[in-house]
Amino acid sequence: MPRPHHRLVSTCVGTVTAGLLATGAALAAPDDEPPKGSDTAFGAYLDYGPKGVARIPYLSNWLGGREIRVGHTYLPGDSWAGIEGRVPFLEDWAEWRRAKEDRMFVLNVPMQARNEGRVPDWQVAQLIRAGAQGEYDRHFRRLAERLVALGVPDTVIVLGWEMNGITYTHRCGPDPENWKAYWNRVVNTMRSVPGQQFKFDFTPNRGTDAIAWTKCYPGDDVVDIIGMDSYDQGPGRTFDDHVSQPYGLQQHVDFAKAHGKRISYPEWGLFRNGDNPEYVRRMLQWIEQHHPIYHTITDYCPHGVWQCKQNPRSSKAFRDALSDRGPVVVPTPVVPTPVVPTPVVPTPVVPTPVIPTPVIPTPVVPTPDVHIPDVPTPDVHIPDVPTPTVPTPKIPTPEVSVPPVVPPVPTPKASPTPTPVAPEPRPSQSPQPQPQPEPKPQPQQPVNSKQWCLPLNFSDWLSKLTGDQSICISFGDWGGDSWFWPF
Repeated sequence: MPRPHHRLVSTCVGTVTAGLLATGAALAAPDDEPPKGSDTAFGAYLDYGPKGVARIPYLSNWLGGREIRVGHTYLPGDSWAGIEGRVPFLEDWAEWRRAKEDRMFVLNVPMQARNEGRVPDWQVAQLIRAGAQGEYDRHFRRLAERLVALGVPDTVIVLGWEMNGITYTHRCGPDPENWKAYWNRVVNTMRSVPGQQFKFDFTPNRGTDAIAWTKCYPGDDVVDIIGMDSYDQGPGRTFDDHVSQPYGLQQHVDFAKAHGKRISYPEWGLFRNGDNPEYVRRMLQWIEQHHPIYHTITDYCPHGVWQCKQNPRSSKAFRDALSDRGPVVVPTPVVPTPVVPTPVVPTPVVPTPVIPTPVIPTPVVPTPDVHIPDVPTPDVHIPDVPTPTVPTPKIPTPEVSVPPVVPPVPTPKASPTPTPVAPEPRPSQSPQPQPQPEPKPQPQQPVNSKQWCLPLNFSDWLSKLTGDQSICISFGDWGGDSWFWPF
């Protein structure tokens, strides 16, 4: 990742023209029209952690709804723990990546600890040889296992980026041959982890930096994408110089095509030439012309166009070029036209009938409320049904119970005699009193009792209330000396 004070301008090589002729590079003439769209996935580096994830939808809104398909971040290279992926922000990026199938997660991975520690070349050479011998394999195996466990096994890994420069400890210049062997060990180690689908992006700086990047290329079998970081700085004063210089943009395209690889631009943006909208337009046209698999602009000062407010002209050029592809351009002219809404708003004809219409149904609403209490009224009359059952026993009350008063003993025998008489007055109601008129057996009068009990036979409805009653008279000791009548 470039830093404002760390990126050094590499010197131009004297054999620029000879290099162009040797590679057969032709100066690409970009179209005059702005880009119209392609299959290239677009993104921006916005921050390494959760803030970078949170800013993606805001950048999309700024571009008129353009979809941001690439999430780009960097692992810290200060220690091996960071290179192993033992950082919490990886979970945030993994969650963002898993949310949509067509998204791409790009992760820059350092190849050495103390990656920006200004380590001298002789010590870098020792570290490169140690890596080529497999001393650091375990760190990259842990990283691969972590990414697979997070559900991002298809991460694009920009391994040892800008290796042709002098900024990073994982640079190639001190020992190119062992550096290529070290790259091979890292890639093979990570590919040995079950479930991985990683793509490895070989990304040098544009132009001839400390060493020609082609001398660091580790081989087609361990490289999936050939990228290039290209900022608005030397070598070269104009964008045409960026294209035609040795190991520049054109040679990058030609080299990738010769090796059967897709290209990418993981980092690009403004730098030494300040607010330069021409560079922004030309870079976007170049990207549109050559269809890289993805590109991400570095969006912080001095490189950025959205978060960095010191490049307003470049910001406008960037937004105009990318917003033209978004769907927001079509409705924007429709919004300011007041002709369509103005006739719709003042027309009072539409609302006036709406006001009286509710007046008509208002009386209709309470009317069903009046009939609603009529529904439970039959529930009140339901207990009236058993009321006829009460007078029904009046039928067997034809004074049949009077004769049993004279003979007290045969009262139980007199009860069966009136039962057949009951059906004579109304045969239609005969089934109703069947379970009710069963007479209870009267208590038998003992033969030698000193009491005389007379049953009291009331009407049936009173008998149901008072129960079977009788009057008993005690005669005392009839066999004794007393001859007094008991009552």
